[in-house]
Amino acid sequence: MRFRPLSPPALIDEVSAQVAARPEITRVIIDGAPPTRPDVLADRIGERLRVLGRPVLRVSAADFRRAASLRFERGRTDPDARYDDWLDAGALRREVLDPLGPNGSRRVLPRLWNTDTDRAARADYVDLPHGVVLIDGELLLGRGLPHDYSVHLWLSAPALARKVPESEQWALPAFARYDAEVRPLYIADTGVRADDPLRLAVLDDAPV
Repeated sequence: MRFRPLSPPALIDEVSAQVAARPEITRVIIDGAPPTRPDVLADRIGERLRVLGRPVLRVSAADFRRAASLRFERGRTDPDARYDDWLDAGALRREVLDPLGPNGSRRVLPRLWNTDTDRAARADYVDLPHGVVLIDGELLLGRGLPHDYSVHLWLSAPALARKVPESEQWALPAFARYDAEVRPLYIADTGVRADDPLRLAVLDDAPV
C-alpha cells in the first residue's frame, strides 16, 4: 500500500476536478463515520463544483433512514441494527440513484424522512437534467448502491474510539464490522486516511 499526504483543500481540489471532468449526471458518495464529517467534505466539494460550472444537488443519507419502529426494533443501541436496519437503502436507490442513472427520469426526491419528528419529510421532487448529486453518510459502500464515484474517509479503530462521543460508543462494533467485511478504504475510488483531519493521506494503490 502507498499513501500520499494531502491537505484538506488539496483533497477538495482533486476530487472536484475528477468529478467535474465526468459528463452528464455524476452520482458521488462521500462516506465516513460521523467524526470524519463526510457532510462537511461533501459541502466543500459541492461549493467547488458550482464554481466550476456544475449544478450540484446535496443529499444526506441520514434523510433516508427507516422509521424508528424499524430502526429500533432490536433496541436503540444495537450495532448490528445500525449496520443493517437504519438506512433505507432501497428508498435511496429508488428516489435518488436510479433516477439519475442511465435512462433515468432525472427526477429526484432529495429528502424522504425526518428522523426528529419520525415522519415523512414532505420534500418536493427536484429535476436534475445534468450535474452532480453528492450524497454523504455512513456505512454506504458495499450495499450495491449504484454510483459513479466514491470517497471514503477512514479512521483507525483507536482514532474512531477516541473521537466518538461516549453516548455513541455502542456503535463502534458496526464500524469495525464495516471495515472487516467491506474494506471501504480500499474499494472507494478515493480512500482517505483521516486520523489527523489536517494531515490526510490518500491511498494511491490498493492491495489486490
